[in-house]
Amino acid sequence: MNVTGIIGRKIGMTQIFSEDGTVTPVTVIKAGPCIVVQKKTASGKDGYNAVQLGLVDDKPVKIKNVTKPMRGHFEKTGGGVPPTRVLKEIRLQDEPDVNVGEQVKVEIFSEGEKVDVTGKSKGRGFAGTVKRHGFRRGPESHGSMNVRAPGSIGASAFPSRVLKGTRASGHMGNVRVTVKGLTVVKVDPENNLMLVRGAVPGANGGVLIIKKSTKALKK
Repeated sequence: MNVTGIIGRKIGMTQIFSEDGTVTPVTVIKAGPCIVVQKKTASGKDGYNAVQLGLVDDKPVKIKNVTKPMRGHFEKTGGGVPPTRVLKEIRLQDEPDVNVGEQVKVEIFSEGEKVDVTGKSKGRGFAGTVKRHGFRRGPESHGSMNVRAPGSIGASAFPSRVLKGTRASGHMGNVRVTVKGLTVVKVDPENNLMLVRGAVPGANGGVLIIKKSTKALKK
């Protein structure tokens, strides 16, 4: 199987102890099982190699809750693939060697392997420049009126406008984030769990995409 990624959900963080007493912080991820919903090949009409995976949750999706377009999408599989709540596409270097309806499980990863984890970061709402961008505050004494204000955002004469990309206050978080080069500490195929060293984006229960490290694949 040449599928290099899987869909999972973040369970939470914990720590494990090695024999010499070293503590390793890890994130517990329930990875899969996933089912192949669609195949895309470079030689076909799609023009690139990929597989569309559906995350099989413990609670099945009722047919009445599936929209008509998505119901038709799953019916194209021949009826052997049940509807899923989460669908994600995994790009591949070669044409996929799996068939629609096959399952992709956490066994595709091994201990010590490097992975890239993608998720949606926690939303922090509207935040100022100090919290959002790490600006330093001004003095708090001698009548200072510029403690947490951002300061100048541009000249008045030229160009007489705020340049695009200027760091300012605004919505913080709730964006797609990828953490690369995390090490797989342990794989538990029986419970569809994997332990990854360090933290991953998002809150507990959030959807994650775990892929084999792009740097490792290039090597």
